[in-house]
Amino acid sequence: MLPKGSAKKVVIYLNEDTRHHVEPLWNVIFSFLRQKHVAGATVIRPELGFGSSGEVHDAGSEYVSSHLPIRVEFIESTGRVDELLPALYDMVTDGLIEVQETTIVKSVSKREETQAVPMRPKSAVVEGPAKLVRIYLGESDRSGDMPLYEAIVLKLRMLDFSGATVYRGILGYGVKRHTHKAGMLHFSRDLPIMISVAERADRVDELVRVVADMMQDGLIAVSDIEMYRILQPTPPDAHV
Repeated sequence: MLPKGSAKKVVIYLNEDTRHHVEPLWNVIFSFLRQKHVAGATVIRPELGFGSSGEVHDAGSEYVSSHLPIRVEFIESTGRVDELLPALYDMVTDGLIEVQETTIVKSVSKREETQAVPMRPKSAVVEGPAKLVRIYLGESDRSGDMPLYEAIVLKLRMLDFSGATVYRGILGYGVKRHTHKAGMLHFSRDLPIMISVAERADRVDELVRVVADMMQDGLIAVSDIEMYRILQPTPPDAHV
């Protein structure tokens, strides 16, 4: 399992019919990466492509379909990639090798994650002071090609905040005094949205900073609360 931090992504572009001796080159490279215990590798067969010759290859042409492009890609630590590149360089006599700097932000093994969860006492309750953060924005606000409220929730989840709930209003107005309403004959595309997050006090400044950087128009309110977290007991293994 790759640790968090700096890593490198390697993408190898080939033609499907390129061979290494008698085997397809992409299969030889894949087997080599598996033999070297690379963390993971993927072979992708695109439906359409062209290379330096400018000739278009697609699955619809019987002749050029055998020349369809193939991508082999994997992510590994910088040291491992540096070790593997000389051998890959020798293998790829017709194709392209691309190396990109990347960052591993999360790497979890389901097996390790399951084994690491301790047995909890029945109906355990964790309580203490906390903060309630309410984020107000419009349904039409965007972050790239997705709704901003969805992007905020995904960002908070990625950063391991305790949880977030999205509420869609049916009527409201903000500082611009525009009324936003949903009804049978009035469909607003900018209904009010509120995201509610209960979090430890020591993480609230980070949360507000992350969300504020994503918003162009809206409101963030923070309140003191007393938080009670109910922890359900872990079910026993089936064989016990």
